[in-house]
Amino acid sequence: MFRSASNFSDNVDAVFLYIAGLSLIVLIGITVTMVYFVIRYSRKRNPVPKNIEGNLTLEILWTAIPFLLFMSMFYFGWVGYKDMRAIPADAIDIRVTARMWQWSFEYPNGVKTDTLYVPVSKAVKVDLKSMDVSHAFYVPAFRIKKDVYANKNNNLWFRSDKVGRYDIACAEYCGLNHSKMYSAVQVMEQKDFDAWFAEVSKKAGVQPTLVLQLKK
Repeated sequence: MFRSASNFSDNVDAVFLYIAGLSLIVLIGITVTMVYFVIRYSRKRNPVPKNIEGNLTLEILWTAIPFLLFMSMFYFGWVGYKDMRAIPADAIDIRVTARMWQWSFEYPNGVKTDTLYVPVSKAVKVDLKSMDVSHAFYVPAFRIKKDVYANKNNNLWFRSDKVGRYDIACAEYCGLNHSKMYSAVQVMEQKDFDAWFAEVSKKAGVQPTLVLQLKK
C-alpha cells in the first residue's frame, strides 16, 4: 500500500483511507456516546426511568449525517469506477484467457505468452474470458480486479509508469489448484519491449504489428 504502481493505485488507496477514517471516527463517536449514556443514565443515578420521545432535531441529525457520509463514500467510489471504465482509444488490446489453473495472453498479431509483457506508460486493455469455471483477474499492485466468466466477455485497463514485475493472481476460488494460479505483469521500457516483441513475433512466424503501431 502507498506505493503507486499504476494510474489507479493512488486513488484506490485514498478512497480506502477515507472510508477507513470515517469508519474509525464513527466507531469512536458511538463508543464514547454509549459509555457516556451508560454512566450518565445508570440505575444508580436514575432509579426511575423516563421515556423520552419526539425529538425531531435528533431524528433528523441521526438520519441526515449517516446519509451524507454514505453518499460521500459513494461519490468517491463512483468517480474511481468511471475512470476504470473509461478505456483510452489508443490502448493496446490484449486477450487474456483463464483456465484451470493458468493464465495466457494473446497480442493483436497472434503472439501468445504465459506472462503479460507491456511497455511502460502505455494504456493496456485486457479482454477477459474463461475456458471453464469462474476466475478473477487480480493485480494487487495495480489495485485492479475483474471477474472472468466462460460465457461473458469482461475487460479492464491500466497504465503503469514504473518498470517492474507485478503478480497476477486469481481472486475467485476455481478448484483444487486455485492457490497456484499465478502469473505476472512485466512492465518494460519501450525499447526493451520493442526488442522482446520483435523476437517473439519472429519465433512465432508473424509480423510484429504491435511494435509498428506503437511507433506511429
